[in-house]
Amino acid sequence: MNVSDTQTLIIITPAFEDREASTRLFKELAAVNPNIFVVAVDDGSVREPLTPIALKSSGLKGVILSLKRNVGHQQAIAIGINYVAEHFPCSTIVVMDSDGEDLPVSINIMLEKLLSEEIDIVVAQRKNRVETLDFKIFYFVYKYLFRMLSGQTISFGNFMAIKPHAAQRLASMEELWIHIAGCVLISKLRMNSVLIDRGARYAGHSKMNFVGLVLHGFKALMIFAEEVLVRVGIACASVALLSFIAMPVPLVLKGFGMATPGWSSVLFGLLMLIFIQTGALTLLTLLLTGLTKFNTSTRNYRDYILSYSFVIKDDFDKHPLHGVNKWKERP
Repeated sequence: MNVSDTQTLIIITPAFEDREASTRLFKELAAVNPNIFVVAVDDGSVREPLTPIALKSSGLKGVILSLKRNVGHQQAIAIGINYVAEHFPCSTIVVMDSDGEDLPVSINIMLEKLLSEEIDIVVAQRKNRVETLDFKIFYFVYKYLFRMLSGQTISFGNFMAIKPHAAQRLASMEELWIHIAGCVLISKLRMNSVLIDRGARYAGHSKMNFVGLVLHGFKALMIFAEEVLVRVGIACASVALLSFIAMPVPLVLKGFGMATPGWSSVLFGLLMLIFIQTGALTLLTLLLTGLTKFNTSTRNYRDYILSYSFVIKDDFDKHPLHGVNKWKERP
């Protein structure tokens, strides 16, 4: 498949200070399919930035997008998807991590599912997880809270295969910059999932700590801000209503002499306080829901890119991106 062919399978993979793992990923991708085109997003690496040599040694075609600063895993993927949606509008995309936990041999399984006309995106669910007890407990609680607050179930990550029209849709959504999986859920695209084994990390250590993991989870909830706020508002309104209904109870008990001195006043005061606070919180959530509804800010992915480096086999003039990009080529 020629590099100028816009039907080329595109692999988008972010990397941050992970040159060794990325280099091994490129070689394994070449073993699976030597005709793919790699879009590697270097998320502002300083000590181990990706170089064209790492990609060229695998024999693959591709481009390395070097970002001006570290923007985080999710935004790096969003930049890659926007880049491909603009320059390769007819290509199928596979998004995967560069550390080895997303196995290249699993790509064909996902692409087979994607052949169906009834499916727009195929996501990978982990068949096996070797995690600590603390992580398992946190993950269980998080999934329960996510379902309760948003009404959705999230059980997949960034490893996914995307049809061209679905990539165009995702690229137009502001939610893509916050949380990839959450954006897929809210996009209303037809999704299917496959069980995929989790691989071992090629090299180095994960950059994600517990705080980062919690922040990542909360960002997923941000995608469903309106749903979460409405559900919280309904809960607050319910508590306010119950407290209002219960207010006459201590007064009745006091009237019949069934309450100790001061007990009725304290209970009535607490119920009044609960009513006022939950009522105010209900109004606040309704206000915030309105604000999130009209938040339509957009971003330009080009603003984040410092340089790009092409690795191609054919004449550079035949490349579909030649003459389109205006950024400085990386030496």
